Amino acid sequence: MPPHRTDDPPDRGRLATSRRSLLQSALLGGYTLGSNAPLAAPATAAQQSPATNAPTDATADVAMRVALTVNHQPCSLTIDTRTTLLDLLREHLILTGTKKGCDHGQCGACTVLLNGRRINSCLALAVTLEGDEITTIEGLGTPNAPHPLQAAFVAHDGFQCGYCTSGQICSAIGMLAEAAAGWPSHVTGDIATSPPLTNQEIAERMSGNLCRCAAYPNIIAAISSVAGGSTQ
Repeated sequence: MPPHRTDDPPDRGRLATSRRSLLQSALLGGYTLGSNAPLAAPATAAQQSPATNAPTDATADVAMRVALTVNHQPCSLTIDTRTTLLDLLREHLILTGTKKGCDHGQCGACTVLLNGRRINSCLALAVTLEGDEITTIEGLGTPNAPHPLQAAFVAHDGFQCGYCTSGQICSAIGMLAEAAAGWPSHVTGDIATSPPLTNQEIAERMSGNLCRCAAYPNIIAAISSVAGGSTQ
């Protein structure tokens, strides 16, 4: 004979009572624990670390005076120590030729010259540049006497929207100085010699400057015309 089976439902009343009792016990236990001996009570002032007791004013003690030369003009001003060179140029000195693109050092639109070498101004804290010389696109030439690279960009139509152009030109000036000093690039075949600035060399050396309009062939042609390198 098969074992006896029953389809009678379990005692739901007993199960519900047991579940209710368990929940009530847990809630009462937690309340008692929280009221008499909290596990994570707020720390008192004496228990807090010195950092916790520090002033909460975010602007306290963050201003500093910095003196530097911008486009051959000395300037001295008091700024927030968190100010980047890019923001100092645009917001404090109103030199808006230097553009803010990605603000992460990835597009090159903010490139300027620091003591003759190209840098991304969005990554440089202004207060670290005490006594240094900064050159922006505004300091390279004038409408009546443009820098050779400025004239070349116009002659070879090296820009479309123009947003990246100031960074492209400043970067090209720094790049030509690096090449003249014999610095190799990733595509240089013989690092013991000064390679000619072919299209491949120029493209590699300027790869940190992005052009969203994709005017790269004209940019390379403009730089090549000034460098006197090959256009192949």
